[in-house]
Amino acid sequence: MGGDPLAGLGAGIDGTIDIFADPGNTRVILFTLVIGSLIAVVEHSGGVRGLVRWLETHRWVNNARRAQLLAWMMGVVVFIESNITLMVAGTVSRPLFDRFRISREKLAYLIDSTSAPICILIPLNAWGAFNIGLLSSTGVDNALEVFVHSIPLNLYPITAVLLAGVSVFIPAEFGPMAKAQARTEAGNLLWPGATPMMDQALLAQETDKRATPRASAMALPIIAMIVAMPVSLMITGNGNLIRGSGSTSVLWSVLIGLGTAWILALVRRTHSADELTRISLQGAGGLVPVAAILMFAMALGDVTKSLDAGLYIAGFIHDTLPLYLLLPGIFLASALIAFSTGTSWGTFAIMIPMAVPIAIALEMPPAPFLAAVLSGAVFGDHTSPISDTTIVASMASATDHIDHVRTQLPYALLGGAVSLLGFAIMGVWL
Repeated sequence: MGGDPLAGLGAGIDGTIDIFADPGNTRVILFTLVIGSLIAVVEHSGGVRGLVRWLETHRWVNNARRAQLLAWMMGVVVFIESNITLMVAGTVSRPLFDRFRISREKLAYLIDSTSAPICILIPLNAWGAFNIGLLSSTGVDNALEVFVHSIPLNLYPITAVLLAGVSVFIPAEFGPMAKAQARTEAGNLLWPGATPMMDQALLAQETDKRATPRASAMALPIIAMIVAMPVSLMITGNGNLIRGSGSTSVLWSVLIGLGTAWILALVRRTHSADELTRISLQGAGGLVPVAAILMFAMALGDVTKSLDAGLYIAGFIHDTLPLYLLLPGIFLASALIAFSTGTSWGTFAIMIPMAVPIAIALEMPPAPFLAAVLSGAVFGDHTSPISDTTIVASMASATDHIDHVRTQLPYALLGGAVSLLGFAIMGVWL
């Protein structure tokens, strides 16, 4: 802006408003508010208490390890969309983590490590569809085949999921995570002065006296939300699952989940429509701070993109690295772009059209190059404080966002180091 701070401020405000010009961004923000409504309705209807009671009565979750295993498994099984994975696993597991005195930071780490990392390994979802589409534009003969071949080479997502699983069975927390666990065992869910990414009033909602705690009040809306995701992808993709709109399908799915919760409450006559409207609005209001953080994170990512930082980094790596360092260089470039912009999808869009043609020109298999891009993008996204999945993981776990970033970072860096070494070995082998 020519060094003019007032002009820069005006452009920054306009850039924040322009976030809503992108329908995908607007849907993600609306998704956050509707999730608040869904949580509030389920809490008032006795769904959370009912599900926790059912799990304990049937001895599915009766100790700290099983609570962590439940969160990890839900992250692995619900692989349709990363934000749906985070909300389902976080909402179900959070009361159990609090009851068995496991830190909310550990819950945020487990669900964050099994959302995007699992989604990127599955071709038949919005993540796979997006990347297969990018691959098709690079001139590869069979984009789906190349994507499938890249799955076992996609080192960071595999490492992140396995490391999270190991941390469930070997409770050897280290760094800030160990301090968070010691604090929780002492009876403090949060650090003094911490600001959880969910209004505590929303979590402290009491079950209405007319509503008997029932597991179905929570299970049925969640099942409806999960089932609605692939159906919505089919509808928005005109019958083609992998061409569906991820942001539209996520919003539709959570609205269907909220509608299911309303129907259950109305059929059981625990709440009137007026009461449900009030509860839903209160729930949405409890997540307005999260929506604001998401909005500003998106604006910051757009500023970084407008500076063409990603293209500069990618071009620098391409022009300066020898052949045997291409794969680790692509991994690091993708990680840096994703960390800076807070978006793995934006990184895919920048790096895949650059990395895959390099492989084709050198007559090398494109799958390792694709895997390096995908791994680096997920790693950078996993460590970025402005990533939407990192923010939603903090929200779903009701923990302070910066505390989640700090406690997760050592584990993510360990997984990143293992992946970098793997791609270095892979580069020499190629």
